[in-house]
Amino acid sequence: MSKKKVTIVFDIGKTNKKFFLFDKNYKEVVREYTELPLTTDEDGYPTEDLVALQNWIKDNFNAILDDENFEVKAINFSTYGASFVHLDQKGNVLTPLYNYTKPMDQDILDLFYKKHGSKLKIARETASPQTGMLNSGLQLFWLKYKHPELFKKIRYSVHLPQYLSYLFTGICVSEFTSIGCHTNLWDYDKADYHDWVYEEGIDALLGPIVPTSASINTSYRNKKIKIGVGIHDSSSALLPYILSKKEPFLLLSTGTWSISLNPFNDESLTDEDIENNCLNYMRIDGKRVKASRFFMGNEYKIQVEKLCAYYGKEYGFHREVQFDQDLYLRLMKNKNIYFRFEGIILKRKMITATDLNSFETFEEAYHQLMIELMDLQIHTITNAIGNSEIKNIYIDGGFTDNDVFMKLMSHHFQHYNVMSTHSPLGSALGASMVISNKKIDETFLQQHYQMKVLQPLILNL
Repeated sequence: MSKKKVTIVFDIGKTNKKFFLFDKNYKEVVREYTELPLTTDEDGYPTEDLVALQNWIKDNFNAILDDENFEVKAINFSTYGASFVHLDQKGNVLTPLYNYTKPMDQDILDLFYKKHGSKLKIARETASPQTGMLNSGLQLFWLKYKHPELFKKIRYSVHLPQYLSYLFTGICVSEFTSIGCHTNLWDYDKADYHDWVYEEGIDALLGPIVPTSASINTSYRNKKIKIGVGIHDSSSALLPYILSKKEPFLLLSTGTWSISLNPFNDESLTDEDIENNCLNYMRIDGKRVKASRFFMGNEYKIQVEKLCAYYGKEYGFHREVQFDQDLYLRLMKNKNIYFRFEGIILKRKMITATDLNSFETFEEAYHQLMIELMDLQIHTITNAIGNSEIKNIYIDGGFTDNDVFMKLMSHHFQHYNVMSTHSPLGSALGASMVISNKKIDETFLQQHYQMKVLQPLILNL
């Protein structure tokens, strides 16, 4: 029996670590998920355990190499961004993989803006809302001035996707999608690293920029394998849509973050855009993707847990709630805000505390929660569309299974073709596609993503 030729993709999320095998037609052959325990950095802050991650990757890779059913032709990596691995001259890891949620010292931030320009100026020029460690370039500035002796030992700093590639190739590189995701490193108008990167000597620590589609041919255990250079997960999730669709579109990627991605808006960000939490991501060819995001999934989880506690429901009850048109119309007659959001910084009316006394049932309060989240979702999508001639909106991620959310999307965006897409492959598929030369056509998404056109609601007003 001949062996099936496969591409391995390691898709590394903050919570789930996923391992995929794809055949030459991008059909999923094997998929495995795991969660790895966290470790802590020198300050006791929770963070990714790099050693555990490396061991899990190597174990799975070797197991597939030993499997008589498969012939591994290529391997690539998709991971979350804003995470640097710092290596010394010998290639040893110098620091923990600092968590991008770790608070940054205010004195370091003050020093940065004093030296390199105002917060708003830096945010606009780098298309990166200023969020401390989430701007991975600032991690390097923080190390330089917080831990100068350690900083002096750094030979290369590589983003997480490129570090996983380095484990197999021993070669340090940079690529556009990781550089361009809210890092503070890239000046989009100059199409080069920002001036501050050169002024601080940070550029000397960054590997040469190579195309995201680049690969390195290597021999591993006497087998010739093509090793990809890795890709940032949000850009990777966008790639199948870009490669298969010719008409302009917006992709709404839902999960912990709700991110509206518009690959057809190349306008420079304005001060107002930055205030509205807009940013740029980068396509694999270096072109900008206008995006607008908010912490919807995180806020949703916080509020649903409170609803379950208040109404005496088990967590998970909310997944069965279906859209109730009469309830929605009744709630829409009252425009008050009832929920105090805890993790969302977008402008909205602030109240001192959440008021659930106005709602008799869990379902009623849940619909109100979704109405208030949808108000912010409409705002972020509108910002991302800007002046683009967008007619199609694709929705993927966890909220495609949320009946109330999807019904509200179909209602509020009824002048667009709104489609839900179901694919558990997400960013892994893009990572597989980017190192392949295989062309795809308009039918690709229909075949792989279970696309479904949403019908606008006909409300009995």
